[in-house]
Amino acid sequence: MVGIVEGFEEDICRIEVEGQMRNVPRSQVDKEVRQGDIVEWKSGLWLTNLQKTEARSKEIKRLMEDVWED
Repeated sequence: MVGIVEGFEEDICRIEVEGQMRNVPRSQVDKEVRQGDIVEWKSGLWLTNLQKTEARSKEIKRLMEDVWED
């Protein structure tokens, strides 16, 4: 299962999975996870997928540059 971290609220991590927001206990989220990360559910814990997160960040940056060039 794959999701995108939307943010944190106290002991809850908000993760978008398949278009649906889920409130996940922080105890089920790796301590290194940050807002905007793409995460995967593995062995009972949400872990950052570094490759997908980096690719997403580059794509967003490219899109922003395209917007400002027009």
